[in-house]
Amino acid sequence: MKMSHVGIMVGEMDKAIEFYTKALGLEIVMGKSKVMEEKETAIGKMCIAVFGSGFKGFNIAHLVTKDGVGFELFEMKEREEKHNVDFTKIGIFHFCLETDDFEGVIERTEQYGGKARMDIMRYHPEDESKPYKMVYLEDPFGNLFELYSHSYGETYSSEYE
Repeated sequence: MKMSHVGIMVGEMDKAIEFYTKALGLEIVMGKSKVMEEKETAIGKMCIAVFGSGFKGFNIAHLVTKDGVGFELFEMKEREEKHNVDFTKIGIFHFCLETDDFEGVIERTEQYGGKARMDIMRYHPEDESKPYKMVYLEDPFGNLFELYSHSYGETYSSEYE
């Protein structure tokens, strides 16, 4: 199994594209495009099946990470504002990115309207041979993401001890 993409709801598409490309370094595959509620095309039928009738349309953009994982950004025309994470809802609550430019990504996240949700942590602060760092960040729309300095396997696997 390979990861293909994640879909993220955003509040302002232009601001989201700027954040995800300039702060996090993703590349644009398909820029901002309109999707309308309609029953004539496959995408229209699929969206009605997923969002239900009356979703009023949305803007979408497709971005990709350096290792090929897609990021679909959705800006719904009508939505309810929420400012806190709803922990009563089951589902994905964050995604994680890995970078060689750990501090730079944190700085750019804040520069482009995001924020750090915590101080940088080391998973093994007692062991200098394991410099694995992590931090939870937030995009300008409140979507949580984690940032790793090393791979998932290095961070958690006992074979890297």
